[in-house]
Amino acid sequence: MFLRNWTSKWFPFGAKKRRDGQAPLFSARATRYGLLVGIFLAVTAAGARAEGLVKSETKFYYKDASGKTTGVKIIRRYWSQPIVHPFAKIDPRIDPKLRRAATIAEERANAHSRAQCWHYVKEALVAAGAVQSYPKSAYAYEAGEELTRTYGFKKLPMRDPYAAPVGAVLVYGGRGHVEIRTKDGFASDYYSKNRCFYPLLAVYGKFSG
Repeated sequence: MFLRNWTSKWFPFGAKKRRDGQAPLFSARATRYGLLVGIFLAVTAAGARAEGLVKSETKFYYKDASGKTTGVKIIRRYWSQPIVHPFAKIDPRIDPKLRRAATIAEERANAHSRAQCWHYVKEALVAAGAVQSYPKSAYAYEAGEELTRTYGFKKLPMRDPYAAPVGAVLVYGGRGHVEIRTKDGFASDYYSKNRCFYPLLAVYGKFSG
């Protein structure tokens, strides 16, 4: 009785009595009405979600420049501690003049690059006495070839810039870059605690005589 009264009240157009006296059957019209209501609610919720009106525990929804609704995952955890690289080691085989060159390069380095990395490294090497004359190559990617050919440098067996010993000269490809490994970073025309993002070509050092 309750079901019959309820359906008659809310769906008067769709409730039909069955001949056996059981609960009424809904007509196709009532079914279509319910389907339309469901679609409307789904579209409304999607639009609200796109505007950020509906909260989500896992995704944030927004509309991109083309008007397309997009969702991105909400990140709740992140590494709050800065990445700290270990100090560079001192290789006793390396000429101590290169360690002096590293100190000079760090003292003269700027806060930002001036696109003169090889020039600054040359100046530091000459000032420390690590090379006997001012290198003549113009481009940073040429530094390794000249240092080995003219000044007795050797290519060191490592591919990780952070593993380079203090005073080592690092040469990079890409647009080209040269820097000297310091105790806690890298120095050229600027100083940074992080390695250059260009691909490393090689690490060079000069052994004591």
